[in-house]
Amino acid sequence: MNQGAVASRYAKAFLSLVEENGRGEQVFAQVRGLLVDPSAVPQPLEDDISRLVQLLRRNKRLDSLQFILHDFIRLYCEKERIIIVQLTSAVPSPSLAGHVERLLVEKTGCKVLLESKVDPELLGGFVIELRNEMLDASVRTQIDRIRRQLVQKNKRII
Repeated sequence: MNQGAVASRYAKAFLSLVEENGRGEQVFAQVRGLLVDPSAVPQPLEDDISRLVQLLRRNKRLDSLQFILHDFIRLYCEKERIIIVQLTSAVPSPSLAGHVERLLVEKTGCKVLLESKVDPELLGGFVIELRNEMLDASVRTQIDRIRRQLVQKNKRII
């Protein structure tokens, strides 16, 4: 059976179990943490997650765990109207993060989970990633764009 189909079925069932038990937020938070750093298993692990792992082990599907957890996150976010946004800036900027979060809440009407990180290689500006879209307003990208334009124009001259 297709890995995606397996992950999707288990993720849907896992979401139903979590909703039945009323532990959605807690499980969602732990699953996100596990996906960010798989070596940092929280103690105690939510019972629902332990049950999922035991079921996968019993069914010899443990290799699908990461796919299932990613699908679970996607399904949970769709159901709860949550958007996960990654904001990368050259320097720490809490005011930018707050502004981006407020703007997205206004425009989408969804709850926004903003993950901020710093990348000094951007030189300045920021990059916003949400869903499958990216807004790159970094100085590094603008310099690269200018560099490519100059190279193209110089090739025409010769």
